[in-house]
Amino acid sequence: MRNRRRLLSSEDSTREIWPSFTDVMSTMALILFVLVLLAYVRSLIAARQLQAFQRQIVASEQQLQDVRAQLATGRAELDASNAELRAQRGVLADSNRQLDTLKSQLQSIAVLRVSVLNKLKQAIEAELGSGGEGGSALVTVGDNGNIVINESLVFEYGSYAIKPEARPLLDTLARAFGRLLDDPDVRANIDTILIQGHTDERGSATFNWDLSAKRATAVLNYLFEANKTLADSYGSYFAASAYSKFRPLDAARSEEAYRRNRRIEISVIPKDDNVRKVIDDYVQNVAATPLPSSPPAP
Repeated sequence: MRNRRRLLSSEDSTREIWPSFTDVMSTMALILFVLVLLAYVRSLIAARQLQAFQRQIVASEQQLQDVRAQLATGRAELDASNAELRAQRGVLADSNRQLDTLKSQLQSIAVLRVSVLNKLKQAIEAELGSGGEGGSALVTVGDNGNIVINESLVFEYGSYAIKPEARPLLDTLARAFGRLLDDPDVRANIDTILIQGHTDERGSATFNWDLSAKRATAVLNYLFEANKTLADSYGSYFAASAYSKFRPLDAARSEEAYRRNRRIEISVIPKDDNVRKVIDDYVQNVAATPLPSSPPAP
């Protein structure tokens, strides 16, 4: 009887333990499933993040390649610009050299003109001295580069008849002009030797025009009479002109100003053709120089 009771009691205990073990196993299985699911979800998220990161890397590499290409293009354009700048500097240097040559040629023409006038002045002073009556200069070189002969040395006031005491001065001028024009280099660059008559502002305009013209013509005629060779060989180089009262040296209204304004001026005019030729040659050289092409705009 006792043995039967013990057997029944053991069976009851076994039945109570088994459901509890099943519950534990189910719970563990559920936890394991949740852990596996979490691991799977994390792996999916990690895979997507990895793909996004890989796409970012590819995009960054593409951007880097684009930047490198832009840098290469920029360097090429910079090299082209530098080459263009060097070419333009070369053209500018050539233009400056040509301009310097032009200045030198024009200056040589101007120097020749001044040289002719100074030789005339020196020739007069060598034969007649540098001073006239009262210590006044026989001839001077004006600010405009012309030889200026005071009217009182050649004419009486209001007259166009040459004074006897002026003949040595004009004789010297005639000989000096002949010697100068014997030089072919001088003749090649001179267009006209202009004898100008000037008066002061007193008197009518008609009277002053007529007087200044007659004085200039009287001086030129005397030069030709004093040196027949000058008229026969070089007469085409000379001309007379009248300026009346309209180019005064001194604007004051005084006897000294009037005395200065009454004068004969001698101007040496260089050949325009020579000056134009120098300028034309310069322009042609500039036009013939190829200009470098501008680099294309980026």
